[in-house]
Amino acid sequence: MYVPEHFAVSELDSLYGLIRAQPLGMLITHGPDGLDANHLPFELEAGEPAVLHGHVARNNPVWQDVADGSEVLVVFRAGDAYISPNWFPSKHELHKQVPTWNYKVVHVHGRISIKDDERYVRGVVARLTRTHEAQQAKPWKMTDSAPEYIDTLLKAIVGIQVEITRVVGKYKLSQNKDKRDLESAGRELVAKGETAIGTAMLACADQKTP
Repeated sequence: MYVPEHFAVSELDSLYGLIRAQPLGMLITHGPDGLDANHLPFELEAGEPAVLHGHVARNNPVWQDVADGSEVLVVFRAGDAYISPNWFPSKHELHKQVPTWNYKVVHVHGRISIKDDERYVRGVVARLTRTHEAQQAKPWKMTDSAPEYIDTLLKAIVGIQVEITRVVGKYKLSQNKDKRDLESAGRELVAKGETAIGTAMLACADQKTP
């Protein structure tokens, strides 16, 4: 991924925060039939090394197409938005702005391991469930279903683990623009309801000098 210096983010707290807030990652692999992409929720385990945990359907060929230790890429996104040059005050004065697209992404590079193990899969499903049911008024638990039903479903999935070797962050938020242009475009997005990128741009503007 091309990352100009003014869009680069290296702070792990920020990058890991994005992954936890937007855990649906795009797992990109290269197998005997070429490139493949699967969209999967992941659980991030910070540490040395940090690890992503997930699972796929047993019928999904990806777990058989990649060998343990193969290099993979997992992409996490946290919003995107079109930016009109008309939102920049400087455009109306100098007529030197063009359209662009802003976004926040994290690329996780790592080595994959296949975990065709009931205990591992049960643990991943339990942790993902606890995390994503936590905000529900009455959180669903695996024990809400009959044990034999859960056991049958667990046999139909296979665990995957990605040991993280490198994390690359790119937050393209018009940081290379003047403060007033950044503020103006950010306010336009917020007014349109595109708050994920709009509020991020306004936060960047707050850190800039006029």
